[in-house]
Amino acid sequence: MSTGRQLATYASVGVGATLAHYAILIALVEGAGWRAVPATLCGYVVGGLIAYLLNRRHTFASDRPHAEATWRFALVAFAGFCVTYALMSLFVDRWAAPYLPAQMVTTVLAMFVTFALNRRWTFG
Repeated sequence: MSTGRQLATYASVGVGATLAHYAILIALVEGAGWRAVPATLCGYVVGGLIAYLLNRRHTFASDRPHAEATWRFALVAFAGFCVTYALMSLFVDRWAAPYLPAQMVTTVLAMFVTFALNRRWTFG
């Protein structure tokens, strides 16, 4: 599959994972009274599980054994987790930006970072 097609598939899978992420984020902030940064990190973990399963099968059609791909994906997800933490902390806590627009920008930036790492290292 071409890089462009992989990126489009990765983005599509990401939409589903992101919807789950945002649902958790909104539920925890609006429903449970959590602060935005811890809530978004919980959502990130749920989205990451969905992304692993769908990207392994549909985006990268990887035959790398789960025992190897899973820990690599976890490290890449942790890198994305750190990007998410840093950007949301900057946008929301330091600049007092509204959490949802801040999360949208954060999501796009984290997507490009994790696509490159997953394509080359996790599933490649």
